[in-house]
Amino acid sequence: MKLKSHSSVFVVAILLIAINVCALAPGAEPEDAAGDGKLRIIVFGAHPDDCEIRAAGCAAMWAARGHHVKFVSTTNGDIGHAEMAGGELAKRRMAEVKKAAKILGVETKVLDIHDGELMPTLENRKTIVRLIREWKADLVLSHRTNDYHPDHRYTGVLVQDAAFMVTVPSFCPDTPHLSKNPVFMYSTDRFQKPAPFEADIVVSIDDVFEQKVEALWQLESQIESLWALRSFEGVVPIPEAGPECEARREKVAESFAARAKAIADNDREKLVELYGKRKGENVRYAEAFELCEYGGQPTQEELVKLFPFIEK
Repeated sequence: MKLKSHSSVFVVAILLIAINVCALAPGAEPEDAAGDGKLRIIVFGAHPDDCEIRAAGCAAMWAARGHHVKFVSTTNGDIGHAEMAGGELAKRRMAEVKKAAKILGVETKVLDIHDGELMPTLENRKTIVRLIREWKADLVLSHRTNDYHPDHRYTGVLVQDAAFMVTVPSFCPDTPHLSKNPVFMYSTDRFQKPAPFEADIVVSIDDVFEQKVEALWQLESQIESLWALRSFEGVVPIPEAGPECEARREKVAESFAARAKAIADNDREKLVELYGKRKGENVRYAEAFELCEYGGQPTQEELVKLFPFIEK
């Protein structure tokens, strides 16, 4: 009887090991990470501020509805300042985006790649593929590939290259592949060649604009340097507190209000189409995205469902 008992335990142990091996086998379809049926969105930006600038409004609205959002900066931003550089700046910018993420209700990650040195290598492609698979993404947002900054361009290239590879079982077999290709979309820009940005989705961020500004306000390294002067020629420190600090914050808010208002005005026809005439004509601030021809190709109805805050 004792031997039989030990044999039974041994058989059960073998079965449990087999089950775990099958669950981790390359190509196994990953389960819903949260088990809640919510959307899973991953946003790639070249530097620790690009995701926040381009998609913080939508991110805040997704998060408020319980959906899961992750921001990924593909470089650490370690030369993006008029005076600081290197590890000190990289640490500073990582701390800033963590503060912003907390305000938005999202997760954030900064890759350990030097600012200005991102390349569309096989190694980096694998990193992007793994991140998308691990997040089990329904929707992937990124830069377009025609942009003024090489890091922006190559972020777009790497994400585009991942659009097929995330479904290939034998590519990065250490991370289970996705059986369904996510929808890939580009964030808005103003570049015209070889083709201008064409919005497939335009989202009103009126209700969360102040929240977006509060998140952007955490990115102090950019406010005191690049955003303030549009150059690398100096720094304008942020006042500690009081009227001067509030005036500076208002200036930042006005800058991003102008940007968000321009998107709404440029894509007014699409806003009316999506929200209806009354709402669409009165949207003040917006974020816009263009469908990538790689990855999942949703119908218009399916695409809108990925942005559940669009309501007529």
